[in-house]
Amino acid sequence: MILVFVHELGHFLAAKLFGMRVERFSIGFPPRVWGFQKGDTDYCIGATPLGGYVKISGMIDESMDTEHLEKEPEEWEYRSKPVWQRIVTITAGVIFNMILAFFIYFGMTYSNGKAVLPIQESQGIYVPETSILSEIGFKTGDKIIGVNGKEVTYFSDLVSASELTSDNLNYTVLRDGENVNVPVTPNYLDSLQTRGFLDISYMLPSEISSVPAGRPAAEAGLKAGDKIVSADGEPVNYWVQLVEIIQEADTAINFGVMRGDSLFYASIMPDQESKTIGIASPNPQSLGFERIEYGFFESIGEGYNQTIEQTTGILQGFARMLTGDISVTQNLGGPIAIANITREATDQAGWIGFWNITALLSITLAILNILPIPALDGGHLVFLLYEGITRREPSEKVRMIAQQIGFFLMIGLFIFVMFNDAFRYFGL
Repeated sequence: MILVFVHELGHFLAAKLFGMRVERFSIGFPPRVWGFQKGDTDYCIGATPLGGYVKISGMIDESMDTEHLEKEPEEWEYRSKPVWQRIVTITAGVIFNMILAFFIYFGMTYSNGKAVLPIQESQGIYVPETSILSEIGFKTGDKIIGVNGKEVTYFSDLVSASELTSDNLNYTVLRDGENVNVPVTPNYLDSLQTRGFLDISYMLPSEISSVPAGRPAAEAGLKAGDKIVSADGEPVNYWVQLVEIIQEADTAINFGVMRGDSLFYASIMPDQESKTIGIASPNPQSLGFERIEYGFFESIGEGYNQTIEQTTGILQGFARMLTGDISVTQNLGGPIAIANITREATDQAGWIGFWNITALLSITLAILNILPIPALDGGHLVFLLYEGITRREPSEKVRMIAQQIGFFLMIGLFIFVMFNDAFRYFGL
């Protein structure tokens, strides 16, 4: 609703600016379920949630209305306006979606700043044997210091959208005092999302944040702040490593525990039903996160940078789909996927997560709409550019056929993503 409203608002305001008559401003497609008339415009909500549209007098659009073609153009009609005004009107929706993303990133940066983890704070990563990290070539203890030949300052730079979707993705790690290059071949690109990748959890130390009473760890005398440094004589440095050891144990484990400067040992039998001993993981903030605060003008620059960053990542992602490097079925989603991703983002980060995914989807909507496909803004733009260059307007018949083809392509795409979502999330 937010994204469609903003997109159509762009078309609406541009049309009004140039004196075009707007007959309908609709969120959703017919049948019309609610609305009101004000002036020349019917503001309404449609029952078919495939997007929305602004019906401008004298324009061949989704309605396939051609009655106006039998009459001479009126001054308030789209077709009577100069090409440049029509180009502005047709691209205004895309522009507004990009502006929305910018304002979201600007607002979040200005109000909340940014929490970042400096690379130098990292003590290396733990690499489970069955993880994608291990398959790619990472090793436990690797300290990742760069991506795609560039040294970076913050951990988030390692997994930015533009870097993950770039050609020849590779990482530089510090291993045994030497810089080692670890390439990520295209066959792993889909797994970066489905199996997890450089998650901060792989960096968490084996330090206990809390110990609930009555659990095996509490009965053995463990307390919050203790750090488990060994298990049955084997060194333990990472939380994920500790969890693996506990989950695989069928007998009591002899843990080496550091409390302050003192080392003691505790034999603990994991609960065989839950495969736990009753300890909680450390807060990720313990890794050494910093918060960068931005002033008003700095936030403008950061909002712009984040918008460009996400736009680059999405464009490169589409390119990787076209070349077959990443799967279309795993990376193209519809309403069900959007709902699922939005829920996950909101569950993890509240309103910050919601607005982050809204900005990302706003950029995606802008990019999709500017594609040169009939029935989309990009399809209209192609005809306008042709008219501007040749000084000849494409025939009504050609535009009508193109609109119909584009409309059926979009319906086909919608059916595909709906079935694709159903298979991915419900196993149908």
